[in-house]
This record gives sequence, C-alpha cells and structure tokens, in this order.
Amino acid sequence: MSQEEVVVLNFWPSMFGARVIMALEEKEIKFEYKEEDVFGKKTDLLLQTNPVNKKIPVLIHNGKPAQCRFWADLIDKKVFDAGKRTWTKKGKEQEEAKQEFIETLKLLETELGEKVYFGGNDNVSMVDLVLISYYPWFHSWETIGGFSIEDHTPKLMGWVRKCLTRPAISKSLPDPLKILDRVSQIIKIHEFFYGY
Repeated sequence: MSQEEVVVLNFWPSMFGARVIMALEEKEIKFEYKEEDVFGKKTDLLLQTNPVNKKIPVLIHNGKPAQCRFWADLIDKKVFDAGKRTWTKKGKEQEEAKQEFIETLKLLETELGEKVYFGGNDNVSMVDLVLISYYPWFHSWETIGGFSIEDHTPKLMGWVRKCLTRPAISKSLPDPLKILDRVSQIIKIHEFFYGY
C-alpha cells in the first residue's frame, strides 16, 4: 500500500483551519502543515489548490485538494440565491440574477471537466447530490426568467441526464412542473399583496 500524503494549508489563527487540524488529530492522521500568509503574497500551492476563492484552509490528499464541502457550499449559496432572484426580481435585478446563476453553472461545468460525475466516472459524490437536488427548480427559473440553461451549459445538462438514469436520484426528486405551478402561485400572491 502506498504512503498517504496529507497536507494542510492554513493561517495559524484561523478557526476554520483549526477544525481541519482537530479532525485530523482526532483521527490520528499524520499530515504536513504549511503556513499561509493570508495578508501577504499567496503561495502558488494555495492558488493551484483553491483557485476560486484563494482562501485557507485547504486540505490536500495525495496531491488533490479536498473540495467537496467547498463546492456544496458554493452551490447552496450561489445557485439557490441567484435562482431565487430570477423569479423574485424584475428588470435589471432579474438580469443580474440570471447572469450570476449562469456564471455559477459555467464554473460548475468547468469543475466537472471530462468526468461523468463530480465524484468521478462511476461514483456520485456529495457535490453531485447537492447540485442535482436543484435540478427540479431549473424549469421554474428558466420559464420565469426567460432563459435556457442548456444553451449556456450543455455539458452540465448532459450530467443532469446521466444523474437521472440513477434510480435513487430520479425517484427522489420532485416533479419540476409541480414546482413551477407552486412558484407561479407564490408570485401571484406576492404581486397581489406587494405589487411586484
């Protein structure tokens, strides 16, 4: 069995880095600690392993950064927020929301790369499950926002179709048409009471 290599990039006072270190220590996993000066010049290793937000901590296992929670958090914050604003806003604010939504999906499509799933070619990961859980809402966001996700991220929509071939996923997701119906009802109520 080959030697496992674990590296932690951190800034010593970081409470977020402390969580990673405590978890590794609790599990008695040996690791190499590398200090990052977050207020100075960021190292090439940090920029390579966390190119999106360029922050610490970064946990690197056998040369690959552990990013599952990062991507899941990004999806829950960016996809949800921008998607919701495509039907709660109008005019310029709605256009900005659509653009942010599409840019986030493009970023995810780039991260998917040539893999079948975010977890690899055979395995779904937490990132796959988090993102596919938003799929039933895509139809509402497209319909109300007046845009096509497939036009902007065709590869990501191919990933959606592949995920939907998995029974555990397809049977667990709500019907997109029911979601559109409910969202349309909510919009009518808000327009009646709040005038938007």
